[in-house]
Amino acid sequence: MTSQAADAPETVVASRRSKITPEREQEFYDAALEQIRECGYEALTMEGVAASTRCSKSTLYRQWKTKPRLVAAALRANSCPRFAGIDTGSLAGDLRAVAKAAGEWSGHDNTQLLQSLGHALLEDEQLQHALRGALVEPEAAAIKEMIQRGIDRGEVAAGNPALEFVPAQLLGVLRIRPVLEGRSADAEYLTEFVEAAVLPALGLT
Repeated sequence: MTSQAADAPETVVASRRSKITPEREQEFYDAALEQIRECGYEALTMEGVAASTRCSKSTLYRQWKTKPRLVAAALRANSCPRFAGIDTGSLAGDLRAVAKAAGEWSGHDNTQLLQSLGHALLEDEQLQHALRGALVEPEAAAIKEMIQRGIDRGEVAAGNPALEFVPAQLLGVLRIRPVLEGRSADAEYLTEFVEAAVLPALGLT
């Protein structure tokens, strides 16, 4: 087989994939994430996404091969960091602003999405990686930048043992309140949490 012949299938696939516009691709992502929110990851099927977007099942398999790949791509495509750019001039002010932003984020079905993916995330490393990259790492990095600015300004000691756990506190409470109380962690709740638990641990008021 010549090199040209060997490359032909890949050329055909690339040509077919290029026919999907970014707008159409986003429709597939939105449909997949919406079905996860409504029914859970286990109930999501490529057939269901195809039906809701009125496309052939083969189109989805040709583009993403498997359900986990489709969901991972959807998570990355819908990544929208909420904490980037927050800089009030003080660490306490930044963390209060984070509480407000996170509360608004929680109210847009993102917490429900996390809950719906919960069991699958324990079993699928690809989904774990995609979720961390899309929804967790950008926000954790932004919080760490705020903390570093607070250290540089002398607001908090670099050796304060609570600093390491601030991202886990803020991001963790978003997911755990629905489990504990059946309600989302809204802005009011998160602000109270920051005032009562996070700021005192850092020696801030």
